[in-house]
Amino acid sequence: MMEMAHMATDSGPELIPALDPGASYLSRLSARSALYTDLHVLLDASCSSLSSAEYRSMVIDDNCLARNSAAARRKIWKELKARYILDTNHPVYRAFLEEWRRCDSEPERGLTAYILLALNDRLVTDLGTQWLFSRLRRAPAELRVSDVLGFIKASSAVHPEVTAWSDNTKTTVAQKYCASIRDFGLAKGIVRKTTVRPALYGAPIRLLVRALQLVGTRDFEIVRAPIFRLLGLEGAEVIDAFGELNRQEALRFRMQGDIVELDIGRKH
Repeated sequence: MMEMAHMATDSGPELIPALDPGASYLSRLSARSALYTDLHVLLDASCSSLSSAEYRSMVIDDNCLARNSAAARRKIWKELKARYILDTNHPVYRAFLEEWRRCDSEPERGLTAYILLALNDRLVTDLGTQWLFSRLRRAPAELRVSDVLGFIKASSAVHPEVTAWSDNTKTTVAQKYCASIRDFGLAKGIVRKTTVRPALYGAPIRLLVRALQLVGTRDFEIVRAPIFRLLGLEGAEVIDAFGELNRQEALRFRMQGDIVELDIGRKH
């Protein structure tokens, strides 16, 4: 076996906040949660790959999300676009859309959308890999807004932009994050939320792999990437997951020492 050649990139870390160490924390969740249901409705309304302008027209002109006013339609479009990119000219969104179409179940779709949100939001990524990870591992573990709030406040040492957020903004972000995690299937409960360890699915794993490839990560580095903690996987478990998905023919994976062959199928 030979290590696959280092591919030329068509993106960069600045286009993938999750993989950009310099990416800022954003408070976009302070307005609303992840809006996963609205994303699902929008994607179900079209079978074709659309430009950002075409998605915008569906939301604002066609009112496919059933908002009562033009102002509400413009607001929901702005919030969805900020969370999920919604532009097939963007390589991460193109990869997401292909994986969305390959999903076989609603839980797989939920996790794939979660990965897209995290890739586009450094705060969601850091919460997922540094805070939620341990709670997924010991699921069912209680999700406390106060604990998320503590993480956000402590992050100001590395992300000084957080110090400009009001206390109300920080609290609301923490609340909306917990609600979003539930919507994606990583937690259950309304008042008292507890974590649910995600099952292994091909689409969210392949989307993470593709994002890593887009920033030039080599195959032998991919299997050691900490970003898989978003799905509760770390270390040898990532390799085991790739092996299982290879057996399911969800991707192709071989590893012998530091020699790795990894193929997730058609790439954009």
